[in-house]
Amino acid sequence: MTKDELVQSVAAGAGLNNAEADRAIKALAETIRSTVAGGDKVQIPGLGTFEPRERSARTGRNPQTGATIEIAATTAPGFKAATAFKNQVSGK
Repeated sequence: MTKDELVQSVAAGAGLNNAEADRAIKALAETIRSTVAGGDKVQIPGLGTFEPRERSARTGRNPQTGATIEIAATTAPGFKAATAFKNQVSGK
C-alpha cells in the first residue's frame, strides 16, 4: 500500500477528505517519532507498541578485511505487534 492509498483508505474510513486524512497521518507519525525519540513508549491497542530499544556496545568484524572493530552502544526504534494484530495476519 502506498501513502496515497493509505490516505484514501483513512479518509474513507473516518469520513474525512484526503487533505484532512493526510494531516492526521502525518501528525500521528510525528507524534510517534518524537515520543519514541524522547525515550517513551507509544501503545496503540490492537496494533502494537513502538519503543526505544538499547543496543549495547559490542565487538564486530569488518567483512572486507576481517579486522575487529568496536561498535558503539546505540538506541534504535522497535515495534512489538499486539496479539490481535499477529492473529489477524497469521489467519488465526
